[in-house]
Amino acid sequence: MTLSKQTLDYLLEAEGSIRSAIKCAAVNEKPLVITQISKLLYDIESMKEFEKLQDIVDTAMQERDE
Repeated sequence: MTLSKQTLDYLLEAEGSIRSAIKCAAVNEKPLVITQISKLLYDIESMKEFEKLQDIVDTAMQERDE
């Protein structure tokens, strides 16, 4: 099931905030902090892509069963 528009909107907002945090952290924080913040951004992107792939698999399985 595709992520709802509202969920995607919140994820995009979160991505923007995380990108801002990375920009600030690049100047003010230790590399470990930057790495951890970057992982959050990566995880959000991965989740959105996984959701798309899951939809493709679900569609293919439904077509196969018909």
